Amino acid sequence: MSELSYLEKLLDGVEVEWNNLGNLTSLRRGRVMSKGYFVDNLGDYPVYSSQTANNGMIGSIDTFDFDGEFVSWTTDGANAGTVFYRTGRFSITNVCGLISIKNEAPLNYKFLFYWLTTEAKKHVYAGMGNPKLMSHQVEKISVPIPCPNNPEKSLAIQSEIVRILDKFTALTAELTAELTAELTARKKQYNYYRDQLLSFDEGEVEWKTLGELAENLDAKRRPITSGLRESGNVPYYGASGIVDYVRDYIFDGDFLLVSEDGANLVARNTPIAFSISGQAWVNNHAHVLKFDTYTEQRYVEYYLNSIDLTPYISGAAQPKLNKKNLESIRLPNPSLDTKKLIVTTLDKFDTLTNSISEGLPREIELRQKQYEYYRDLLFSFPKPKAANH
Repeated sequence: MSELSYLEKLLDGVEVEWNNLGNLTSLRRGRVMSKGYFVDNLGDYPVYSSQTANNGMIGSIDTFDFDGEFVSWTTDGANAGTVFYRTGRFSITNVCGLISIKNEAPLNYKFLFYWLTTEAKKHVYAGMGNPKLMSHQVEKISVPIPCPNNPEKSLAIQSEIVRILDKFTALTAELTAELTAELTARKKQYNYYRDQLLSFDEGEVEWKTLGELAENLDAKRRPITSGLRESGNVPYYGASGIVDYVRDYIFDGDFLLVSEDGANLVARNTPIAFSISGQAWVNNHAHVLKFDTYTEQRYVEYYLNSIDLTPYISGAAQPKLNKKNLESIRLPNPSLDTKKLIVTTLDKFDTLTNSISEGLPREIELRQKQYEYYRDLLFSFPKPKAANH
């Protein structure tokens, strides 16, 4: 690319006018819909709300409030300022706003959508702990209109910017899909070999309880009152891993931590059993186990992460894996040499899988930064001095 940016080449010196959305568009809000309303009016037309998952869709009904091309935004909550490009027949709830471009306005819906993905969040008001972006704030957002005196040329320039950003968006989605598929395949392969290595025929090995294989050090763990925590370099562990870094430590060496949280053990969204080494502080949400060798510790870590621990969870109000149930878990106990072979093999698979797991968000982040670079370049319209404040 030459010294002139792509945008400058695209505009070729044409005038750029900044105008508020209030002059270019009409704004309105959605309506309240109860859970019962969705049940009583089930249909094929999507309803969008404040969430970002599933493109914001929370259900579908048998009628629609809007039909055509629009831009919607989330008005309230953690996702306030999130924008979506909408087409077709649909409805929105009361925590969404809808933007309709006036017929005479030389503005492309997709161009407006991309512009607002960078601008809308800047106008969110986070006062009183509930972020909001209401219509009176949206209508003040300035939008660049290239070549305002020639609507046909203006829309052509906007369409070219949209084409480029659509392409980058598609490439990012394609990369994400490819890496996710690769990660899924690797995880299936890893789980297969792990289950094979940790399966033993009847009578092939002796079985022992976890209480026989490890020393339980739960009595030494304790929480730190948040107000008394002193920042430092020592990891402070809870049920799912490191929650903070503190100055002091309780444990020093190699240990296996096992989550006490029953909901976590069932959902398995975070680590269940994980090895730690060195100095550490552990609160009362993770069991602390000490083994004779690190190999045995890793072997048990792999085994616990491969089995269903639901039968060992007790308690209705706050389900937990308590100390008694933890120590009653029975495990196959092969020779130390066999354990070494299993751990070495699974470590290799684990490294490969984790490298892909870590590489996935890293690659996506790099592609996202590349997309944002070109997006910002394409939207680097010169602002009049009056707008620079």
